[in-house]
Amino acid sequence: MKVDRRAFCKAGGAILGTLSLSACEQAINEIDSRFGGDSDDLSERILVANTVQVDDDHHFLNRLSFGPTPASLAEIKDGGRESWLERQLRFDSIDDRMAQLRTHRFESRFASPGDCFDFRKEVLRADLVRHTLLKAIYSERQLLEVMVNFWSDHLNINIEKGNCVYYKTTDDLDVIRKHALGKFSDLIRTSATGAAMLEYLDGKDNKIEKPGDAPNENYARELLELHTLGVDGGYTQKDVYEAARCLSGYRIREKFGKGKVFFDPACHDDGAKLVLGQVIPAGGGEADLDRLIQIVSRHPSTARYVCTKLIRHFVMDEPTDPLIDSLAKVFLAGEGNIEAVLRKLFNSKEFFENRGNKIKRPFRFLVSAVRAVGARTLAREPLYAYLSSMGQEPFQHPTPDGYPEETLPWLGSLLWRWNFAFGLAAGQIESVEVDLERLMTALGPEKNSGELLFAYLNGRKPTKEERLCLGRHKRDNAELFGLILSSPAYQRY
Repeated sequence: MKVDRRAFCKAGGAILGTLSLSACEQAINEIDSRFGGDSDDLSERILVANTVQVDDDHHFLNRLSFGPTPASLAEIKDGGRESWLERQLRFDSIDDRMAQLRTHRFESRFASPGDCFDFRKEVLRADLVRHTLLKAIYSERQLLEVMVNFWSDHLNINIEKGNCVYYKTTDDLDVIRKHALGKFSDLIRTSATGAAMLEYLDGKDNKIEKPGDAPNENYARELLELHTLGVDGGYTQKDVYEAARCLSGYRIREKFGKGKVFFDPACHDDGAKLVLGQVIPAGGGEADLDRLIQIVSRHPSTARYVCTKLIRHFVMDEPTDPLIDSLAKVFLAGEGNIEAVLRKLFNSKEFFENRGNKIKRPFRFLVSAVRAVGARTLAREPLYAYLSSMGQEPFQHPTPDGYPEETLPWLGSLLWRWNFAFGLAAGQIESVEVDLERLMTALGPEKNSGELLFAYLNGRKPTKEERLCLGRHKRDNAELFGLILSSPAYQRY
């Protein structure tokens, strides 16, 4: 019997609205089990690498998604990497209802900034983290989610400061998600006038009300240093000061229309400015910000800085000048077209020459493990508490530079990774359901189960030393899973 998924999800949403919290979660898991894929076809969809180095398709999915699944590997093998990439870049055409079914339940996600003040901070915090986790785990729009994660760090906002938690939901929807694969200048412009960034970097306090008033330079400095040109981008303290003058006058309503951003001409410095050698004439008013964003977004240093960060995120910790130069040309030619830059990056020889050389940050490690074992979860506190223990709970990095990409800061969380790996495999993480027997059966012959599982999870055959280690645990599936998920090989991608 065939079921129309669109009609079913619509009806399912109405039914779920009448259920209690725990019953709701059970119902969502049941819907996902029955309609998220044909379980009888699982054995045909699990493809195991048979190479000594990481398989091309596994590497591709490791970088462009939050980790391969049997279904995504099958899609790549059937249609090819180019087709998969183009589909991901046109993400609006991807049916993502099963992920939406899991995330639609968070009422605060649909609230205006003013209405968010009706929620307790801990509720908003939990909804933000759970929504982010569930999207990363279950969304079919994986490249979008990876880029949302990237830009959330690039334009970091710590929700623990001031009223940021009340504004971050709107920032996530209207700034990060809306422009994650669009134009860089639109992303920066929307962020600059968003309540979350105005609150976090004190832009709301940037007021020039009388002669002699000095602008608040906090956001202007981070705009040039972290968001656009980079610390070595060639700007001066004078440029910071002039940029701050351009940005003056944006406020956040505190009473009627609470949380809405507005421009107050009486608090704006309307004199002439000189930013990075370019004159912004007097009398521009609100247009001063648009001119500033245009100047910094089109600057060659911005192209190199943003492309360097993208290379570091997707390819290697130490980007090479030739690759930076080639991407920067695309960035400048397309006026910050993010899609065009990514297409160039993912088709570069450097992308495929660098595999297994990056360490997974805690968020990627946790999400990739949950995806790989086919776990079912609504991402409640027992799951996301591990992110806090590992040091990367979303939206809680204390400084504007975002969570680091480099390896060293994450080496102190390895014990918590091991605890998570074995807890997940043993089914000991409350509210996370794992069926290892079903996955092991689908992998193939029991005598090679450890090696097959290693190849499935890591995209390559195990080395001689790794096979010896696996052989000591071949009778216990949970121990095998935990061992491989906590192994050095699985920490890298």
